[in-house]
Amino acid sequence: MLEHGGQLNAAATHYAIPLENWLDLSTGINPNGWSVPELSATAWARLPEINDGLEQAAQAYYATSHLLPAAGSQAIIQALPSLRSPCRVGVPDIGYAEHAHAWQQAGHEIQTNLDVKQLDVLIVINPNNPTGQCYSIETLLKWQQQLSRKGGWLIVDEAFMDVTPNNSLMPYSPLPGLIILRSLGKFFGLAGARVGFAAAEMKILDLLGEYLGPWTLTGPSREIAKQALQDQKWQQQTRIQLKQASLRLYNLLSQHGLKPDGGTALFQWVRTSEAEIIQDSLARQGILVRLFKHSLRFGLPKHQWDRLDRTLCQLNKQQEIHK
Repeated sequence: MLEHGGQLNAAATHYAIPLENWLDLSTGINPNGWSVPELSATAWARLPEINDGLEQAAQAYYATSHLLPAAGSQAIIQALPSLRSPCRVGVPDIGYAEHAHAWQQAGHEIQTNLDVKQLDVLIVINPNNPTGQCYSIETLLKWQQQLSRKGGWLIVDEAFMDVTPNNSLMPYSPLPGLIILRSLGKFFGLAGARVGFAAAEMKILDLLGEYLGPWTLTGPSREIAKQALQDQKWQQQTRIQLKQASLRLYNLLSQHGLKPDGGTALFQWVRTSEAEIIQDSLARQGILVRLFKHSLRFGLPKHQWDRLDRTLCQLNKQQEIHK
């Protein structure tokens, strides 16, 4: 099983620091997520039904009529490789590792290139996690056309797209061979609800639906998701707040010699040869960040900006002493 951010219990045990004393910046999840109201009794007592308004709310929010809900985009990531015979799959060299892992486990050939002429399936994370790299709609549609002509797929993971919806491919999701993944985990801060969506042409969604089976979402998750997707006022305010917080994080890291090389409204990404040392030093102070190869991802603090500032200042001074 691959390592992910948010492993706070393990970090608390490893560093012998109580859970309540940690500042967890490892996940890229909105620390001020949508507030869940009291749920109806029927959400718990009855089997989930598809005519509860969730699909309609999702269609309006994502600007597409072709989508399928699932237990987080992770469930879709794991299912898609089983819907094709072994083929050549392009994945990002740096990116969410579950994509490559799922296709490799299913017997497909993994390539870390974006040359669609040599691929049957291309996976793009847009914006990329953790680099923040973005691809234009024009570029992605060009790749979709090239792949679809030979029966291939373009899979676009838009887990961090909610703050910039105008850059989304969702309105184009009925195009042949285009599969788009979305999730309520990051922007809405509802990772625990495990709600995701696949948008694609109906023949792909039918195959995916058959593979995933009935009741992919719990009743409470469906009710929460429907209300969150309909809350336009919260969404508009949150987009503004996240952009401001991300800029604040960018400036704070830059002030302490960790100028980000990329990021989104939900995290900043720093390349450094001392990534492991910095990650360990911060963890010893109860601050958890996500370690990648020669880089770190910093999520947004909920509060405790001053604590992060002080700790980075101390770390910077220690590094200066050892130079």
